[in-house]
Amino acid sequence: MKHEILKRNGATIVAFKGEIDLESSPAARKILLRCFDNNSKVVVDLSGVTYIDSSGVASLVEALQAAKKNAGQFSLAAVSEPTRRVLELARLDKVFTLYDSVDKALDNPA
Repeated sequence: MKHEILKRNGATIVAFKGEIDLESSPAARKILLRCFDNNSKVVVDLSGVTYIDSSGVASLVEALQAAKKNAGQFSLAAVSEPTRRVLELARLDKVFTLYDSVDKALDNPA
């Protein structure tokens, strides 16, 4: 798994690429949780994620919980098809706020 962190429009954008699995999910979790130290709006770009397992999904859920605890905003953008299927199977597509693109996530004030 690779990642890139960008700041744009008062938000932190975390773009993941590759696989978020048991091996890489602890790093993904740390990256996501650290974002709430300096910003209350975090957008996760999942367009480059080719595979995500339950540990990766758990990292996303934990970040969502951290956002709610800190009155922050957390959304997923440009969710790749493999990732979307996993979220839909777990019915988490109804729990997360999903956007078609990072730009649309950034344009949304809430």
